[in-house]
Amino acid sequence: MSSVDIHGVGMTSQRTRERLVQRLREGGIRYPQVLEAIRSTPRHLFVEEAFAHRAYEDTALPIGFGQTISQPYIVALMTQALLSRGPRERVLEVGTGSGYQAAVLAQLVERVYTVERVRPLLQRAQKLFRKLRLRNIESALQDGGLGWPQHAPYDAIITTAAPEVVPDELLQQLAPDGLLVIPVGLSGSQELRMLIRQGDSSQFEETVLERVRFVPLLSGTVST
Repeated sequence: MSSVDIHGVGMTSQRTRERLVQRLREGGIRYPQVLEAIRSTPRHLFVEEAFAHRAYEDTALPIGFGQTISQPYIVALMTQALLSRGPRERVLEVGTGSGYQAAVLAQLVERVYTVERVRPLLQRAQKLFRKLRLRNIESALQDGGLGWPQHAPYDAIITTAAPEVVPDELLQQLAPDGLLVIPVGLSGSQELRMLIRQGDSSQFEETVLERVRFVPLLSGTVST
């Protein structure tokens, strides 16, 4: 992949990215390391080519299979929440999608584990991870609601699709003092929540961060 592909030109140029970062800063994203990760991640590579000119707009965009790449503000907000109680080393992402959120996280944590239920989306994301040399990401085809128990426990879990209720399986895979950032609820009535495990107990401190709109968290896997 050439430097032009990564750095972009015109509507995908560094100047366009800087405008996005400024909008995020004005919107309340205050962690410099999160803003820098957004600045350095070539979002135009994670969207369909027809939408590349809109990659640095603060909006969700379709990526096929009924899925979307999340709005940059929401990616930044969820990432900031994940880091709000200190550094996190091992993070599980539920819903790889385009791979954009994982690519942002990979710059901020030691190890990212990410699962996706739609094989073609996963394969596309894995190809980008290799091209961008993001070697600290491990990915798999998996029902996201089940998490990835083989690599648990996690310091944090971030979910990019919304279940109706928080899955117990994800809570059980959190390490002591682990943190879960997750949209919850039916379409049109979703809340972005942060749940923090209290030590190694089964008690969780819960905070509502924002009203959001995510695709639903679906069960099973799709191979084609």
